[in-house]
Amino acid sequence: MAQLTEKDKMIAGQLYRSSDDLLREERKRARRLLKVFNDTLPNENEKRVVMLRELLGALGGQAEIEPPFYCDYGYNICIGDSFYANFNCIILDCARVTIGNNVFLGPNVQIYTATHPLAVKERNKGLEAAKPIIIEDSVWICGGVIINPGVTIGKGTTIGAGSVVTRDIPPDVFAAGNPCNVIRNLA
Repeated sequence: MAQLTEKDKMIAGQLYRSSDDLLREERKRARRLLKVFNDTLPNENEKRVVMLRELLGALGGQAEIEPPFYCDYGYNICIGDSFYANFNCIILDCARVTIGNNVFLGPNVQIYTATHPLAVKERNKGLEAAKPIIIEDSVWICGGVIINPGVTIGKGTTIGAGSVVTRDIPPDVFAAGNPCNVIRNLA
């Protein structure tokens, strides 16, 4: 049986070493593409789309990300149609990030799949892990929201500004706070 690479472990949600040579090179590739993307002029939308299609795992039609944008690898990010991300979006995509159709992100939204062991001995060994994030269709994430590893946000939901999402949020609700909690139903 073949031994798993650090990348295989990362994708599988197991503890892995991000200092692995292949993962470092893949992050450098993403940084090079992001540098070009983030340096585009306001009228260079076609160039931005080309860069995003090269960087991301999938990019739907009528998708727009305002620079600056940052991610770890890019290939773990799959975005649906009619997506918009405002300035300073950060997606740490060590695991898959699936974003549905008609999703809108306010400025300074941070999406983190990366996590580290709580046990200091494991953490000091340089190990980390990642958990996938799913944002379903027709979700609005207001400015300054942080989405933690392993979270699913249900279809039609709005997350209030400045919220820290630490657990799954159901469909068709308004949720806000730190930690983020359902405030009311929208259906």
